[in-house]
Amino acid sequence: MTDSALRIANVSKSFDKPVIRNLDVDIASGQLYALLGPNGAGKTTTLRMVVGLTPMDSGHISIYGIDTRRDPLGAKAITAWLPDEPMLYDKLTPSEYLAFVAGLWKIPPAEAAQEAERLLRWLELWEVRDTRCEGFSRGMKQKVALAGALIHKPRLLILDEPLTGLDAAMARSVKDALRAQVDAGATVIVTTHILEVAERLADRIGIIADGKLHAEGTLAELRAMAGSDDMTLEDAFIRLTSPMPA
Repeated sequence: MTDSALRIANVSKSFDKPVIRNLDVDIASGQLYALLGPNGAGKTTTLRMVVGLTPMDSGHISIYGIDTRRDPLGAKAITAWLPDEPMLYDKLTPSEYLAFVAGLWKIPPAEAAQEAERLLRWLELWEVRDTRCEGFSRGMKQKVALAGALIHKPRLLILDEPLTGLDAAMARSVKDALRAQVDAGATVIVTTHILEVAERLADRIGIIADGKLHAEGTLAELRAMAGSDDMTLEDAFIRLTSPMPA
């Protein structure tokens, strides 16, 4: 058994130009890890390589010790990916959607129905379980998508900008849900432009810029790297990602 939930080793990726450059990240199990960076830094590309949606040019990625190239299905079986736009079939109800996703994972119907009910009640969607998703707000769709990501009980949950477009109450609900997953033993990785979320929620924070990991640590450690023990994460982020003077 490994204590590392995600290991990214010397990974590179280019499109028209290099996007990820020899990236090394090691995320321990049982953490909520925030991956931050300016626009175009390579955050989403990194996560898409982790879940197998974008092939890496070089390097290695392992999830709980499973090499994603050698055993992609094994890695996917313990991972869930939630992109920044909820991907749902709007004509399905939450109950139908969860039954569909559970079927893809070959979860026995009785077990799937029990877990779906637990998730829908927990995410406060039970009362709309038989309502088509097409009329839902973005926040409600985000919670349905989160339930779908959790139906197979992943050990690693990866979310790209999960709070974008949510009102304060819905964002709080999603944040509580993510923290509960970590408390239950899962590992959660999020990207976010809302630095206050990372500051309050994350156990560790990684900062990517120009396709490389510029800094990583707890909030206190990042403050120390930036040269002040009392600055906000926003101030530390700006200082750590600003070009060094010549």
